[in-house]
Amino acid sequence: MIDIVVSGVLFDMDGTLVDSTAVVEATWTDFGHEHGVDPDEILAFSHGRQAIDTVRRFLPDLAADEQQRIVAALVARETAATDGILALPGAVMFVQRLAELGVPVALVTSAPRELAAGRMAAAGLDLPEAFVPSEDMERGKPHPEGYLRGAELLGVDPAHCVAFEDAPAGLESAVASGATTVVVGPLEAPVTVGLHRVSDYTGLSVERDGDAFRIRG
Repeated sequence: MIDIVVSGVLFDMDGTLVDSTAVVEATWTDFGHEHGVDPDEILAFSHGRQAIDTVRRFLPDLAADEQQRIVAALVARETAATDGILALPGAVMFVQRLAELGVPVALVTSAPRELAAGRMAAAGLDLPEAFVPSEDMERGKPHPEGYLRGAELLGVDPAHCVAFEDAPAGLESAVASGATTVVVGPLEAPVTVGLHRVSDYTGLSVERDGDAFRIRG
């Protein structure tokens, strides 16, 4: 249950607004098999992080240009794979309600611009004007730069924002930014202790509350 008053909303994408699990797991599993790395280890690390950070973690001895080539191939594959991409339950209606009320909204994702735009469209979600893809971050999650940048684009103090996240790296990023942080889904980890939680967006409501907005559910 949540009952919070905020002036802006910050969303992660994969696993938070969009269910892309099948595509992501297939891509990284093939990567693991190709390079002799346990796919389970890759998936445990990669969730919520930029692809380049995962490639550097598991193939640290490769030259930087070869790491970038691998990332480009991974991203191209994921961008082309839109079958099975779905919005989380209630996400479309919740995002539409935020737009109706004029709530400032930003998307902060570890995915690159083209991939994020394609996944949002495939899931039936509008891409907000305030958008922080991986290209716009010097330091990816778990560093707070992305969420700080998202709040800056909204013109809202991060402390007056709520961030919806599902992965450990993203949650660390959101918490460090100073935003009120909501765990989306079942993750249990040290970073989730004491945080707000929702299983999805079904039953969430948002109403104007003076100059701010109250989100309940």
